[in-house]
Amino acid sequence: MATFHFDLVSPEKLAFSGDVEQVDVPGVEGDFGVLAGHAPVVAAVRPGILTITNGGAHQKVIVLGGLAEMSEKGLTVLADVATSIQELDRAQFAESIAEMEAKLAEKEGSELDRAIERLDHFKGIQHELNTTAMH
Repeated sequence: MATFHFDLVSPEKLAFSGDVEQVDVPGVEGDFGVLAGHAPVVAAVRPGILTITNGGAHQKVIVLGGLAEMSEKGLTVLADVATSIQELDRAQFAESIAEMEAKLAEKEGSELDRAIERLDHFKGIQHELNTTAMH
């Protein structure tokens, strides 16, 4: 299978850099897969699990928003946060979800809508971690 260059960058670190076969990105407008030769695109990234595929192995990384750009140079994802599943403190992640739920009562209107959407994304990540993360 053809490969392309992929960089996953967060403010703290270069989380991944190398040639890969496929990257599945959690996009704001829907998840999408990138293969070699993909058309140029810029897309917003939602909180979710990004999957890097190379040589039949899958590496899963939690991203909490950002921007993805596919160009002739390859794919670059600038993530607000990028944490490998192995590095994630699941108890702290669950605590963050509980805090988000508790703060919903303080919000209203479009701010409440955005908070609910973000909470839903976090719960989706937690659900995927509990059901498929070890695969």
